[in-house]
Amino acid sequence: MRNTQMLCGAIALCLTACEGMAVGEPTNAAELAEQYGDKITWEQYTAYRAIVDALPNDERRWEQALESQLGSYYFPLHVRARIQPDFDPATYEAGWGFVRDDPALPRVILIGDSISRSYTMGVRRALAGIANVHRAPANCGSTATALGFEILKLWLNQGGSQWDVVYFNFGIHDRNRDGEEYAANLVNIIDHLRETGATLIFARTTPFENEDAPGVDASVPLNAIADAVMAEQGVAVDDLHAAVAERVAELQGEDHVHFTAEGIAVLAEHVAATIKAALEGRADAAGGE
Repeated sequence: MRNTQMLCGAIALCLTACEGMAVGEPTNAAELAEQYGDKITWEQYTAYRAIVDALPNDERRWEQALESQLGSYYFPLHVRARIQPDFDPATYEAGWGFVRDDPALPRVILIGDSISRSYTMGVRRALAGIANVHRAPANCGSTATALGFEILKLWLNQGGSQWDVVYFNFGIHDRNRDGEEYAANLVNIIDHLRETGATLIFARTTPFENEDAPGVDASVPLNAIADAVMAEQGVAVDDLHAAVAERVAELQGEDHVHFTAEGIAVLAEHVAATIKAALEGRADAAGGE
């Protein structure tokens, strides 16, 4: 029962993080409170707006994307971090710091939920000097969220819409979705992602405990559906599930969904190696043309 309650709380937190997407900028304290309750003060928000308004256009557009996408849980956390005098986007562990591309390097984008967000900075550090590693300006949630009005396009249009590698996952937030709908949504997302011309890599969903059956890995049916879709669509699959499954009791937190610092490091190392290999394969293919 305790594990079930903890998982329900963790899932609720993830879902809360996706609430309030595409909100408008509040113009007064009452509107701010309506959107975020007491999670941000008007003074904090106006300090944030002053910082954003002074940024170069590309950085300002990134912050505006974050404000529209981070939702009622993550955006207040971002505001409080962003207004700190020592804020540095290059070392911002939340993963949502602005990335200024090195034009000599390929471009990579990570798309996924809070598991993806947690390993973003580790991947970015591991691929420093190898690739510009971006992430979607969101806790991306479910396939239905991604397919909402212009949402996927917004995620992909960060500093340009051309990508060399798109590394993506949707799973945990689709756990209660009809299997056929989940599969159809994945196909639809793949169709959109292919427009970038990138190498696509789908990450298998990491283990998480079934809220109705403690001890059951609820990722298994989701991965079976996703595996079939990716095989049919010819999309590469990274077995991120296997990277942690044998050590999940050691690497996962008490909520049986998210990972400890050690677990996050394992995920980041695995993801970075997968992306590096994909970039090398892409370069070899281009060299052989």
